[in-house]
Amino acid sequence: MTGLAIKVLIVDDQTMVRQSFHAVLNAQPDITIVGEAGNGADAVHATTRERPDVVLMDVRMPVMDGLEATREILGDTGLDTKVLMLTTFDIDEYVYGALRAGASGFLLKDAPLDDLVNAVRVVAAGNALFAPAVTRRLIAEFAARREPIAPERAGRLTAQELKVLRLVARGLSNTEIAAALVIVEQTAKTHVSRVFAKLGVRDRAQAIVAAYEMGVVVPGEN
Repeated sequence: MTGLAIKVLIVDDQTMVRQSFHAVLNAQPDITIVGEAGNGADAVHATTRERPDVVLMDVRMPVMDGLEATREILGDTGLDTKVLMLTTFDIDEYVYGALRAGASGFLLKDAPLDDLVNAVRVVAAGNALFAPAVTRRLIAEFAARREPIAPERAGRLTAQELKVLRLVARGLSNTEIAAALVIVEQTAKTHVSRVFAKLGVRDRAQAIVAAYEMGVVVPGEN
């Protein structure tokens, strides 16, 4: 995140939705709206131009959908932008693909506006955020698999780093990881950064996907 305020780009093909989100978010003292876009192609151009901290991205849009736009935005290594996806129950088949593309979180479009404000702040801070319904869908996706699809990636991590990844995948913050492993918070932060680097992931959301893909964590496991 850059500057004092969180810079947000709102992407949705419905004008009324964009205006509603704009009014709520721009009223926050720590959030500034830097632009709007009505399709994924315009979102990619606007992101390159405005360099927002967070892109609030709808999934289904004309010209280019939110999933492809997310891939293009997060594939640009010159940007430090997070993507918060907006989803509904009838399009949750996009969840896994968007996570693999690097989206930092998901929020249901009918969520309370207060949840939207909180979600922007959480994602801007570098944390993953998932609506409960989306989390259930994602876990079900992995639970249906008999075998991990990328177990060899686990070999890149030390035993301590594997422990850290398991805790990240269960949603623990750096402070909570430090407490669980009885280490100082700075050491926990260093371990998390090394895990991300070794796995080639951007943030906690992608790390969670990687942990499930490697079989490091299993749905339903304590």
